[in-house]
Amino acid sequence: MQSDFAVELGRDDDTLEFPWSSPEGGVHYLDLKRHPELLPQIEEARRVPELGEFLSTVNSPSCILETVKCDAWASTEINPEEKIFEAAHKFGSYVDLLFFDQKKRFSFPAHEGLAKQLAQAAQLGPEIAASTEFIIRRCYYHMNDEEVRDGFYITFYLFGYGDKTGAREHWVIGLKFVQNAICELPAH
Repeated sequence: MQSDFAVELGRDDDTLEFPWSSPEGGVHYLDLKRHPELLPQIEEARRVPELGEFLSTVNSPSCILETVKCDAWASTEINPEEKIFEAAHKFGSYVDLLFFDQKKRFSFPAHEGLAKQLAQAAQLGPEIAASTEFIIRRCYYHMNDEEVRDGFYITFYLFGYGDKTGAREHWVIGLKFVQNAICELPAH
């Protein structure tokens, strides 16, 4: 499994408002860490059960992270850098991750260390047609009605490649491997 991490903190790079809600208000942040019973309300978790298991595990009390947003999809759109997998299909996902420890949410070194550690762990994963990327991005934390603090979050991307069935199978193997790596992170 190929893996890397990146930093995207430029003016035009993606950011996150936390807590978030869609402009029309229909979709919004659900606190799965404190309210795991809300998991069935996440459409992506119902549609892709393996993603639901990942969300449940990462939001468990023993994990140092929590999830904020996610999606999963299948595609036949293969980018030039993905041609090395010699695949016609890919299955992909992203999950936005926050430190549960609120002090660490504002620490770039903590995010950089985590992204590097997860990327290195994923490289030790099985030799499958899959790739991960852990991207450090800016998050605007709404502390209350008046205070917003700049901090960070990590977007975890995962893609599995192969034929239609194999792409999803590789994605599932990669997701399970990263899930286990996250669970093994020390609580300090």
